Amino acid sequence: MSVTQQDWQLKLLFDGLCPVCAWEMRLLKRRDRAGVLRFEDIADPAFDPHQYGLTLDDVVGAMHAVRPDGSVMQGVEVFAVAYRLIGATWKAAVLECKPLRPLLNLGYRLFARIRPRLSSFEPCTAGRCRVGGA
Repeated sequence: MSVTQQDWQLKLLFDGLCPVCAWEMRLLKRRDRAGVLRFEDIADPAFDPHQYGLTLDDVVGAMHAVRPDGSVMQGVEVFAVAYRLIGATWKAAVLECKPLRPLLNLGYRLFARIRPRLSSFEPCTAGRCRVGGA
């Protein structure tokens, strides 16, 4: 059975200019043998967050993913779902572990705060501005 455009189950909205983010997306792409993931780079000048009901501040401030029905998720949940979809169930199980969830969410929020500094993403050059005008 060949994979078609409609066969994706999760579209990840990521910053391709963030080295950590790009590294993680390469790992996910490499392991996505069934083609269930799609990837959309928020640093692409053609990217429009409004098509998902989001703002640029939203997508720069946290990892987001979109399901085929248009629903949006963010943060650690994105990675748990993506890992489960590609068969990395042990990674998904760690991220879904209820006792660990508060610590994982805190760690993610801290990373999300510094993540824009890791990127050379300059949306102001396209008439848009980075979160907090930083």
